[in-house]
Amino acid sequence: MENTQDCGQSCADTVAPADGDRSSSKSPADPKAREKRAKNKKGKKKKQSAKGSPPENTLNNNTSSHKCLSKEDQHLNSHQTSSSPSICDQSTQTENKTTCTEATQTPPLQFTHTDITTESKSTQTLQRSGLTYKQVYDGETSAEQSDEDQGSSADQIQDPSLLTVLTWNIDGLDPEDLKQRVPNLLAYLGKHRADVVLLQELIPPYLKILQEIMTDYEFLPGSDSGYFTAILLRRSRVELLQSSIINFPTTEMGRNLVMATANFSGHQLCLMTSHLESLKTSSQERCNQLRRVWKRMKEAPDGQTVIFGGDTNLRDWEVKKLGGLPDGITDVWEMMGSPEDCMYTWDTVTNNNKDIPFPARLRFDRVYMRTAREGAQLRPQSMTLVGLKKLKCGRFISDHWGILCTFSFQPLKEECRDDREKDTQTEKHTDLEKNERPVKNDEFL
Repeated sequence: MENTQDCGQSCADTVAPADGDRSSSKSPADPKAREKRAKNKKGKKKKQSAKGSPPENTLNNNTSSHKCLSKEDQHLNSHQTSSSPSICDQSTQTENKTTCTEATQTPPLQFTHTDITTESKSTQTLQRSGLTYKQVYDGETSAEQSDEDQGSSADQIQDPSLLTVLTWNIDGLDPEDLKQRVPNLLAYLGKHRADVVLLQELIPPYLKILQEIMTDYEFLPGSDSGYFTAILLRRSRVELLQSSIINFPTTEMGRNLVMATANFSGHQLCLMTSHLESLKTSSQERCNQLRRVWKRMKEAPDGQTVIFGGDTNLRDWEVKKLGGLPDGITDVWEMMGSPEDCMYTWDTVTNNNKDIPFPARLRFDRVYMRTAREGAQLRPQSMTLVGLKKLKCGRFISDHWGILCTFSFQPLKEECRDDREKDTQTEKHTDLEKNERPVKNDEFL
């Protein structure tokens, strides 16, 4: 490479010769002067060896080689050529080996991962408050909590009979402002302690942090590379029975469906999450994936209550294109009366995390449900958006709002018995009225 030759030449030019080298090509005319010069040279060498320092030319050569390798590393970092391993080997005695290896072997997405991983291992203490991530998660700091997640929802979560489900695309691919976004995410998760947490756009370093901090949860990730989804089950409340990952066969973005069968207070649940194909141009693939999700929901055993939550990227017209929701499957937002304050989960009018040149307000994130065909029936009690608080950095935890739902089980047998008793009483009352009122002849015609 031309750059290597130029670098080598510059290295040679910058090497400072030892004393006497410049004049060694010229023999002094006086022999006594020559002998005196040789003695001085020996004396200097003895002094250097006594001090334990290397010769001057060795220092200069090493310094020059550092400079030379730095230039080569810059060239490699910009081009990432196949010859990088050999140049890395040349710098085994310098610190440039690590830099060169990371620059040539790490893809761009993993630079984001490295930043988060470093933060997880060495800077888990928040700079301003002096608290660790674990302390933030355990509620030992207020972090930057919002008013939207206080009040009735917090009180309802404390009710042990209620099932709480949180679904959230946490935008792990965004590398900006992690020092504020990560601890505030942990503060939300720790405050609500939802029984079931469904996450999308999770990445390995994020997953590692959550697993280290949220030890009270069972983690079921959909992958271990790139970005993916995961189901988190609170160990003290939800018992995992089995789990599976269903890969979408025609996805071009590595999307899949994560499923888990669990037991909650004696009720069997079938839990699902997914991140359906993104972008408007992927509408057909997204609809195909949604059909597969609905199919799995309908095929679940009759005794199971099915809950799906995730980033669907759906537009309302796409659901209509499919003929609407299948029989037995309901949209929890619609069941709650379609509240306007929970409608737009991806709102670039309010959320400035993404630099979008036009305003967009869409209900990308959705929660679907299929009640059990036998036994107790699950009914939604509340729906709240979380993550609405702007952080001190001027941005939000994610470009999506999270959806927090609470559900309650209503015994089907008692309802049926009550209905039967009401029907029986109505029939008796009707028969009594018929017996008491006068009979007309035309009633028998």
